[in-house]
Order: sequence, then C-alpha cells, then structure tokens
Amino acid sequence: MLNNRKLKRNYISRSHLTNSSTTKLKKPNWIRVKAPISTGYLSTKELITKANLNTVCESASCPNIGECWDKGHATVMILGDVCTRKCGFCNIKSGAPSDIDILEPYRLAKAISQLNLRHVVITSVDRDDLKDGGANQFVKSIYEIKKLSRNITIEVLTPDFQRKEGALAQIVNAKPDVFNHNLETISRLYKNVRRGASYNHSLNLLKKVKKLSSTIFTKSGIMVGLGEKIEEIETLLKDLRKADVDFVTIGQYMQPSKDHLPVIKYYTIEEFKKIENIAYNMGFLLVSSSPLTRSSYHADDDFHKLKIARDALLNV
Repeated sequence: MLNNRKLKRNYISRSHLTNSSTTKLKKPNWIRVKAPISTGYLSTKELITKANLNTVCESASCPNIGECWDKGHATVMILGDVCTRKCGFCNIKSGAPSDIDILEPYRLAKAISQLNLRHVVITSVDRDDLKDGGANQFVKSIYEIKKLSRNITIEVLTPDFQRKEGALAQIVNAKPDVFNHNLETISRLYKNVRRGASYNHSLNLLKKVKKLSSTIFTKSGIMVGLGEKIEEIETLLKDLRKADVDFVTIGQYMQPSKDHLPVIKYYTIEEFKKIENIAYNMGFLLVSSSPLTRSSYHADDDFHKLKIARDALLNV
C-alpha cells in the first residue's frame, strides 16, 4: 500500500456544494424510470456486494440502474468510493480517500467472469492524491480481467490525470478496447460544473489517446440542462471531432440533491434527436442522445455498433 498523506494534504478537494437556487423544475414524464426490483437486479447487487466492489451506478445514483443490473451490466468503480474533487453535478462522495486495495483487480475480474459479460466498463473516482492518479490500478484491472475472461472487451472511463506524467500511456499500453473520458459540459460552465478540471486538458487527453493508439475507440459524454446554448453544444461537438473522438453520448442532467447544481432546462426527446443529427453530420461514428443516456448505458451493444460503423467506413 502507498502512504499518500502528504499528497492528500496538497490535493484533497476542500470545496463544498453551495447551490443557492430555490427554483426547481418539474421533471417531465419522459424521464420517469421504474424502481429496481427485478430478480436480475437483485442477483447483480448480491454479486457486487459479496465481491466488495463499488459501482458508479450506485454512487452516482444512475437512473438506469434497474434496467442495466437486470441484464447483469454494472459499471465498476475502482480505487474506492471517495473522490478528491467535488464537481457541482456529481453525487459521489468527496474527501480523503483510502489507500489502494491491492486485491481489488482480482476481485473485480472474478466477479466479471461470474457475470458472463461480453463487454465491461471500468471507471474510477479522481485520485489526485496518487502519483499516477490511479493509472496502475486500471492497468492491473485490465490484465486480471483478461486472464479470467479472454473474449471480453474492455472499456475504461477515466479521470483526467492532470499532472500525472506517463499515466495515460500506461493505460493505453494495456490495450483497452474503448477509452472514455467525459467532457461533461461546455467550456463556459466548467468553473461551476467541473471544479478543478480543464476543458482543454480533457480534449487534449482524448486526442493523445488516438496518437498513442489509432485502434482504440475514443468516447466522451456530456450532460445538457445546465444552462448551455445550442450553439455552445455545437462548438463542443466540433472540438470533440477535432480531437478525433469516435463516439459521443448526450444525456439530460438530473440534480442528485437540492445542494447540487439546479436543472436549468429539461430537453425534449425531439431536441435530443436534433442534437444527435448535428453530431452525426459532423462525422462521429456513433451518437447516443436521449434523456436517460449515460456514459455506460448500453455500452455492450454500442461497442458492436462502433465496430460495424468503423468497418463500414474503412470499406467505403
């Protein structure tokens, strides 16, 4: 285990959620989801609990947890459940994280093999306290999963690794099939939405992945409803295409608690379709745009669609 006390003092987020808005928009009927009560959901939950694993599905209060867990699909969150940052939209705990669990990659791989998945998504909290930002734990997790599930495809959803020399190359060299890093929102809103992050740094991270390996699919996700304008969404999409990103996900922001950033607007299904068309016209291989779209939503099916789309492009 690593002793990170000094680094923790330097990096742990001290910011707090300070939403002062008293206005709350009524949630439209197209955003309703069923309570997770199915046998498949309960089976997945039991397996995750027994393996002592964290999931972003639970920590971030994902609205799709019932549907995904019913199919045995869970996005596993490594490196603990406490983040060193506190973004204005995120429901994950913030504070001083625990030391690295060296057995976590093995437990993760074992649980995934029991779920019989074709495709798995691994994400993590931000770990600014670690010298490599947690990159080595991603690498170990990828290797352990491949040992037990040789035919599985692996998607990583990573933090931004600011000031972490060599971290990105470590993960790319482990050869995940998809590298996902979420831009989350437009540049103008970064100060409030993604505190401690940099719009340009995140774009450059995605661009660098393609330079390191042209065969890895790159992916990024954004939320809408935080006060952005359609022209700003278009600029963001253009920036992602300039970074050679293959796949973009676009979903509705939903306020996790009254202390988080408020929802400024609920987009209609028709508006999501309009944004999807704009993105496809820019040249993305795949676009997922709907109120309940999240980064890992239908990731299994989407990976196969990505492969088909790339093959079709190469055969033109």
